[in-house]
Amino acid sequence: MEQQAANLQSLSYSRCIDISKRVRWDIESDVIRGRHFDMTKKFLPDGISKVNGFEFLSSEEKRFLSQVQGRTYANMFGFVERFIVAKILELTSNHWLGDQVALKAMVRFCDEEIKHQELFRKIDEMMAEVMPPGYQFLFNPDEVAAAVLSKSTWSVMALILEIELFTREHYMKSMEPDEEMSDLYKDIFLFHWKEETTHAMIDELEWPLIDKKLSPEERDRAVGDVIDLVTDVDGILKAQSASDVDYFIEHVGGERPLAEDQRERLKTGVHQAYRWQYILSGVGHPRFVSMLNALTTEEQKQRLTGALSTLL
Repeated sequence: MEQQAANLQSLSYSRCIDISKRVRWDIESDVIRGRHFDMTKKFLPDGISKVNGFEFLSSEEKRFLSQVQGRTYANMFGFVERFIVAKILELTSNHWLGDQVALKAMVRFCDEEIKHQELFRKIDEMMAEVMPPGYQFLFNPDEVAAAVLSKSTWSVMALILEIELFTREHYMKSMEPDEEMSDLYKDIFLFHWKEETTHAMIDELEWPLIDKKLSPEERDRAVGDVIDLVTDVDGILKAQSASDVDYFIEHVGGERPLAEDQRERLKTGVHQAYRWQYILSGVGHPRFVSMLNALTTEEQKQRLTGALSTLL
């Protein structure tokens, strides 16, 4: 029975390899293709940026706010992939002397994530060429990665899975149907989610393996780590959203100064948009919910639900 389970698992890792080979892409020849960002187009669609909640902004101002958010959206992926690569590389050690198919799948995973980091660094440089000066991405990826990796592996895998699950949902439900988006920006996240598909599948294979090694007490502490990580991520989002709104106001204020209550609504609204983008859309994904239900007790789920409810 154990050998049969191992064979089925190996087939799953093998499927990840097959998919990875089919969707493999190159940054320059497949994604960029000599193009540049067009500032007459939105970067993020309304369903992700939530800019339609700001009725006091003109259509041009909403478009610019979508571009500011779009730059941060790309930077956030390059940022989180730093700790994702580190954790998955660490987990390959579980397969060094065992399932070589699993090892191959995870090595491909890491290679792709390193390529994604390179892509998002390039995207930020390209955006800097066409956007006004003064934008800042506030956080050092190495420092944040070190803080994330100090938490239990169980909790880090929970964070990684929810991030990788929402990439396809954001594209299919909001980006793909939006005809007013930058074609270049849309293609970046089309190619990105195609490789993230197998990454989420590997997360779903690895997280239960980690869970099997934990005592009930260790799992309970790991749930606490998830809550800590969500709180820390929300702190990052709050600071970055405030910085992004300040940058936005600086470059629209000369045309039409915004009232104080409008400025506050922008800071609150963009923070809420970022919470939805990076936390709530992931933890609400059916595959994440299913996995969490399988790995936690009712009391632990209630703890997590209570923590997340404070973000709504």
